[in-house]
Amino acid sequence: MTPITWVEGRRIALSRLDKVLYPATGTTKGEVLHYCASVAGALLAHLRGRPVSFLRYPDGPDGQLFFTKNPPPGTPSWVTTASVPRSQDSAARQVMIPDLSTLMWAANLVVEFHTPQWQADAPAQADRMVFDLDPGSPATVVECCAVALWLRERLSADGLHAYAKTSGSKGLHLLVPLEPTPSERVSAYAKGLAQEAEAALPQLVTHRMARALRPGKVFVDHSQNAAAKTTAAPYTLRARERPTVSAPVSWEEVESCGTPSDLVFLLGDIEPRLARDGDLMAPLINLNRAGHLP
Repeated sequence: MTPITWVEGRRIALSRLDKVLYPATGTTKGEVLHYCASVAGALLAHLRGRPVSFLRYPDGPDGQLFFTKNPPPGTPSWVTTASVPRSQDSAARQVMIPDLSTLMWAANLVVEFHTPQWQADAPAQADRMVFDLDPGSPATVVECCAVALWLRERLSADGLHAYAKTSGSKGLHLLVPLEPTPSERVSAYAKGLAQEAEAALPQLVTHRMARALRPGKVFVDHSQNAAAKTTAAPYTLRARERPTVSAPVSWEEVESCGTPSDLVFLLGDIEPRLARDGDLMAPLINLNRAGHLP
């Protein structure tokens, strides 16, 4: 029998709560739903106002993975959607997640949450810039931290403030709050900075995606600033061997990172971190340090 719960006056069917989604840790679907509820304040803050895409992994990370921008089949009528441009001549609907009931409905589908760098009421007007630092083996997140510190200083020289989070996989994401700026302009600036990083740190950085260039280096991926691209949201769980989270981290943690395990955070780590530190990425929401591109 499928358990039924009521969240904010809405009826949500929660399925197969004892199903193990992460065999490496024995983490169940019920624990995943509990995690999303326990960090809902912070997670919702980063989803609210943005069209949400889902990477679904209903049978766990070892099962089928599929990415969707469209509302999933069976989406309840009360789930809010927004019209989002897909090309010059067409638009589509995407799910919005403004509240706990929608969050729990979506979490029951077993998803990673991904968002663009702009809000639904201003498509392709980015209010954040992102750099995805992806290490090529044998490089690790330790090398990503060195690159992140370089980028932080370079961005600061242009009056921009960067905030870091783990990708929830092998690397780091840097996010920069901006006054709304056309995505094309943000993309051009980010590409230029990635090229500067490669010129300054040629043994450590590549700004190009080609696999042959990446062993032992950090790929500074600037492409997620394109209006059509998305990035894993802060606090989302990832479809990896263990229930890792894309977790905001302090610059002190970045500076002191000496081994990859220093920046691995599982779902049970996040609520205590929020209680201790608050949301380290709050400036991305309140935009009190939003910058202008030079």
